[in-house]
Amino acid sequence: MPRETGRKLIAQNKRARHDYQIDDTYEAGLVLMGTEVKSLRAGRASLTDGYAQVKDDEVWLMNIHIPQYHMGTWTNHAALRPRKLLLHRKEIGKIINKTKESGLTLVPLSLYFKDGKAKVEIGVARGKKTWDKRHDLAEKQATREMARALRHRNR
Repeated sequence: MPRETGRKLIAQNKRARHDYQIDDTYEAGLVLMGTEVKSLRAGRASLTDGYAQVKDDEVWLMNIHIPQYHMGTWTNHAALRPRKLLLHRKEIGKIINKTKESGLTLVPLSLYFKDGKAKVEIGVARGKKTWDKRHDLAEKQATREMARALRHRNR
């Protein structure tokens, strides 16, 4: 059987890009159980309330909901258990230094398979104020209207 290649998106946290200004992004592997991988291959996961935190020079992913595998037995996993992220020591050092600043947090942006391995993209993020969110929304609508006007003009 040929090996998987490419990137298959499982879940995306669209709310994170709306609520936070993303400064840096990191790609990390995940330490998963077998039933978690099977559940992810079925495309079932939720990143909405998830966050990452540093404990004892390790980065842990918290509150990511991967539902139990429906064909699993007594070996099934807990849906909201903490999951360890696999990062290089230098990347963990950078993350520790950045999260020491006030107002910065680690947010999962997307969960995907890359060449058959489960990966998560985490971002070092700063929370947006409500007026920042309104400004970004107005900008997005303005560009959408300009593109629509150009499309209709060219017909």
